[in-house]
Amino acid sequence: MAYTQLTLQDRYVIYHLRLFGLTFREIGRRLNRHHTTICREVERNRPRYFDSVYWHEWAQTQAIERRRKPRHERKRDTPGLVDYVERGLRADWSPEAIAGRLAVDHPQDVSMRVSPETIYRWVYRDASKGGLFYTRLRWQHKKCRTQKRYGTGRGLLPGRTGIAERPAIVALRERFGDWEGDTVEGAKGLGHIASHVERKSRFLVAAKLANKTAEAMARASIAAFRRIPRTLRMTLTVDNGKEFARFKHIEEQTGLSVYFADPYAAWQRGCNENTNGLLRRYFPKGCDFSAVSDEALALTVKKLNDRPRKCLNYWTPREVFLQAKRGALGM
Repeated sequence: MAYTQLTLQDRYVIYHLRLFGLTFREIGRRLNRHHTTICREVERNRPRYFDSVYWHEWAQTQAIERRRKPRHERKRDTPGLVDYVERGLRADWSPEAIAGRLAVDHPQDVSMRVSPETIYRWVYRDASKGGLFYTRLRWQHKKCRTQKRYGTGRGLLPGRTGIAERPAIVALRERFGDWEGDTVEGAKGLGHIASHVERKSRFLVAAKLANKTAEAMARASIAAFRRIPRTLRMTLTVDNGKEFARFKHIEEQTGLSVYFADPYAAWQRGCNENTNGLLRRYFPKGCDFSAVSDEALALTVKKLNDRPRKCLNYWTPREVFLQAKRGALGM
């Protein structure tokens, strides 16, 4: 049976039947409603003064006011819940941890439930009033950060080939020559690094970018792959950033087939994301890349390519890639 909200007429019937002393179960049967619906209605919408009785006009007014109130604000009517959330925030618990722990500490009390999103709303509203609970969040944002979606402003690059059309063998890492590309950003307006990682060997090729334009990225990528044998240039999987707008030019000059990962699916380029994380150890966020010399970047790339990897049975990316390169040159 589909649920419909109680109307003023329903409340009028409840009011009169309660005056005659009928039970919630009997009232529910006559209104074709579950008896718990009638019980909750009477308890929630009756006046709060002493010895009050349920009255249909008062109940209708209360219901309309509650309906206008956002759901996350209704939760604030439970003092114990608000106190628990605030104590959790002061203890530096995340909203997810607070919401999950509530069910552990209050397994039988359904009023002690709140979603992480609601907690974030409370924190942001507190920040707008000068409160400091936002400082307890990991990223300490005062406002909810609006997520930009592809297709609403930014859009996808025209003519792109999605990852769904990429050869299935690429995902298996059974051959050499499949690459992933991305950019590592420094302090705002202070340079970028183009990184390209071979999926099977984890071999890294990186170059500084004067800016994040598509022309700069294309130029750096073409120059980087000139040192790679043609047989080891099969595919290149990148994200949907505008810096890859000249992907057709990259394909023409390198012989690579460029594929684009799905929006907000960084895991589809996990090898590159992991390697960028290693680069961040040497060039942390906010780093001024304009002050980083080509020699310093080359030294860092060498360190990473000479670093033993568990996924390579503790061989280094350079050793694995050189074996493939020798085989390619011998063809």
